[in-house]
Amino acid sequence: MKKLWFLSLTVLLIVFLAACNGGDTEENSSNSGDANSGDETTKVTAWAWDPNFNIAALEIANEQYAGDDVELEIVENAQDDIVQKLNTGLSSGTMNGMPNIVLIEDQRAQSFLQAYPDAFFPIGDYFNTEDFAAYKLEPTSFDGKQYGLPFDTGVTGLFYRTDYLEEAGYTHDDLVDITWERYVEIGKDVKEKTGQDFISLDPNDLGILRVMMQTAGAWYVEEDGTTVNLEGNEALIQAMENYKALMEADIVKANSDWSQFLAAFNSGDVATVPVGNWIAASIEAEPTQSGKWAVAPTPRLDIEGAVQSSNQGGSSWYVLNVDGKEKAAEFLGETFGSSTEFYEELVTEVGAIGTYNPAAETEAYATPNEFFGGQAIVKDFSEWAADVPPVNMGLHTYAIEDILAAQMQEYLKGKAIEDVLADAQAQAESQLQ
Repeated sequence: MKKLWFLSLTVLLIVFLAACNGGDTEENSSNSGDANSGDETTKVTAWAWDPNFNIAALEIANEQYAGDDVELEIVENAQDDIVQKLNTGLSSGTMNGMPNIVLIEDQRAQSFLQAYPDAFFPIGDYFNTEDFAAYKLEPTSFDGKQYGLPFDTGVTGLFYRTDYLEEAGYTHDDLVDITWERYVEIGKDVKEKTGQDFISLDPNDLGILRVMMQTAGAWYVEEDGTTVNLEGNEALIQAMENYKALMEADIVKANSDWSQFLAAFNSGDVATVPVGNWIAASIEAEPTQSGKWAVAPTPRLDIEGAVQSSNQGGSSWYVLNVDGKEKAAEFLGETFGSSTEFYEELVTEVGAIGTYNPAAETEAYATPNEFFGGQAIVKDFSEWAADVPPVNMGLHTYAIEDILAAQMQEYLKGKAIEDVLADAQAQAESQLQ
């Protein structure tokens, strides 16, 4: 009886262990799918703003992605909401609720990368960084690692009304390879001969200073991205002098918000719009002006080495260090990171220009735009983007610009620029230390 009892107990134990092992096998199989074994799909969540631009780009990428192992969930958030959610979540020390992929504006990227480097997954092995515009790599990398996949370009151009310029006696060639000083001179002449203002500016928005400065590869901070560089900054001095010259020439139509800015050129009140390429769609929104616009290269500062290319805006994709990060990086790398077909559809269907250099050689980029007199503006912008000087934007672009906005008013009232920048330097160092 003892032998029979022991044998029965042994059999029961074997059955029990087998059942446990079988359960573990099923659970491990499910987990291996989540760990990207290829047996099951991986859910990848992406946060972005603007359904007509960035989210549309994600949808195109999802359609073109060759694999069937990614289930992409796109969550629309306003840009400010994304910034707030990232700051709140990452500062709490937990990654709960964080997406796999997130879009971050280039000028904000370093504030996240430097504050929370462990929260982001390096993705430099998933695409060839040399295929992208060089100026996009500085803000998207940190400590020798590539964290962002460069996306759209804010490369600038000088949009201008051909009819107004021709009436004043100017051709396209007269706008090529000019300095900002020359731009002001032409503006005065056009205003005198046509009665049209030359540019629209918001006194509270100094984005035009950044456009001017980057033509010389300069910013509000030094190359380390942290040392405030206002006092004695030759590029900034010239930019502020040009800004004041514009204001004193009486060729500026002031605006106080986005809608007034759009109305300034849609209504025909200004002759030029020196801004990022993204404004093209807004210019084309006024069909009665078709054939009356063209784009010239951006004016440069009168500094040795300055170029006719600059940038205003742009964002890039990042992968957070959460489960599914490898598959999220693969998804980005195979679409945004390496597909000319993706960028052809992006520019054709959305009108968005990426910073993927091989796309510039495609037929879609060379297509003439009849609104702009048959000019292949996408190809021009992509070529100018390749020449934009890289700069380290650092952490505090907007905070420094708030300080400069107040000081600019003092400068316009007659305060010496040396004193203006000395005071701005001291204030920035005090606030941002």
